[in-house]
Amino acid sequence: MSEEKEKSVGKALQEKLLTNRRSGLLRVEADELAKADSFCEGYMKFLDDAKTEREAVTAAIALAENNGFMPYEVGKAYSAGEKVYFNVRGKSLILCVFGKNSVESGVKILAAHIDSPRLDLKQHPLYESTEFALLKTHYYGGIRKYQWVTIPLALHGVIFKADGSCVTVNIGEDENDPVFCVTDLLPHLAQEQSKRTLAEGIKGEELNVMIGSRPFKDDDVSEKVKLNVMKILNEKYGVIEDDFVSAELEVVPAFKAKNVGLDCGLIGAYGQDDRVCAYPALEAILDCDNPEDTVITVLTDKEEIGSVGPTGLSSAYLRHFIESVADMAGVAPYTVIKNSKCLSADVTAAVDPTFSDVCESKNASYCGYGIAMSKYTGSRGKSGCNDASAEFVAYVRSVFEQDGVIWQTGELGRVDLGGGGTVAAYVGNMDMEVVDVGVPVLCMHSPFEITSKLDVYMAYKGFSAFIK
Repeated sequence: MSEEKEKSVGKALQEKLLTNRRSGLLRVEADELAKADSFCEGYMKFLDDAKTEREAVTAAIALAENNGFMPYEVGKAYSAGEKVYFNVRGKSLILCVFGKNSVESGVKILAAHIDSPRLDLKQHPLYESTEFALLKTHYYGGIRKYQWVTIPLALHGVIFKADGSCVTVNIGEDENDPVFCVTDLLPHLAQEQSKRTLAEGIKGEELNVMIGSRPFKDDDVSEKVKLNVMKILNEKYGVIEDDFVSAELEVVPAFKAKNVGLDCGLIGAYGQDDRVCAYPALEAILDCDNPEDTVITVLTDKEEIGSVGPTGLSSAYLRHFIESVADMAGVAPYTVIKNSKCLSADVTAAVDPTFSDVCESKNASYCGYGIAMSKYTGSRGKSGCNDASAEFVAYVRSVFEQDGVIWQTGELGRVDLGGGGTVAAYVGNMDMEVVDVGVPVLCMHSPFEITSKLDVYMAYKGFSAFIK
């Protein structure tokens, strides 16, 4: 009897003192799981509509305007509850809801990126070889090149012509559209290629996109297939070959977002890094009415290549927006910034059951365990990361727990093996508290990334709790 009593005391002490990591799928009721499934229907549509950063901005603005957001006017005085957006060169977006409190006490920020790894066309991409027309590409962001061959591809982007006019390109998404493809060798003839390392199995200059095969019938011209392709593009878009120089054309997977698994608990799609955080961050601010503090969602470009340029978060556009809001309120911008708080909404690596040895199990993130908070990212000795303060981690932790958000911690692989960066370092450099919080992803940076529907919903729930 005393032994049984001792065990029950030990059990109670264990439950009180020790971490009990359990899948969120075992912790939620059926009604909340149904909410997650419903939320992800809108998310999957967003993934299909927004395969590039420009398309994500366009889709986000449409949703924002349907929810009462208006374009931001510099110098205009805004009242609590008013909703505005600021379009950053068509490739990044700031959404803001003004709060009841003075911005002197700081603003709440959700920052996610809307660019994803892909193939970009070079400035002189079109050429002909062995009577095929192909496009030369330069990959954008960290990809595993072999994953991009022999899959259906679509062409998205914009072409600015010499007269300044712009045409929008989207080929490969409609059911009746043609698609494109990067070819690969048949195994019978790949003996030499197979001797390459996996990283060099397909080389960057071999990522050439097949775009045409039929010649223009005129014996007086050379490169007949190239000419025929250019004729089709000219008839459709009014462009000539020189217009490629001033174009931004991106090659992305042509397939739609899909449910994965018989139980439909997972989502498979292109571009979930980082639209899996961008969409919940967007929805969180769309649903935010009359907050206590002013809240901002930033959907930013260029994270995959270092947050560079005027549309990346290493630039000053976010700071300039906050300075404008501060000036409107008659408050020192520095005071607003140093009192602000930010969640860097970016993905982390989920444990892959086939390759689990690349993660350290006690500190890795798992699909279905909720949104993941990563105190630090970086690589090796935390190089290039933000490394959030313990005080701020405790604050975010308490916000999540008070609102019933299922969350976990995470890191990007084993210490001497993994690593990566987010926008957190650039936000932190502004003198602002920030921590990385995002959805665990399987097959990250591949053409078909996988996430848990529950984790996506918990991202929305966590972001909403943070800014409310």
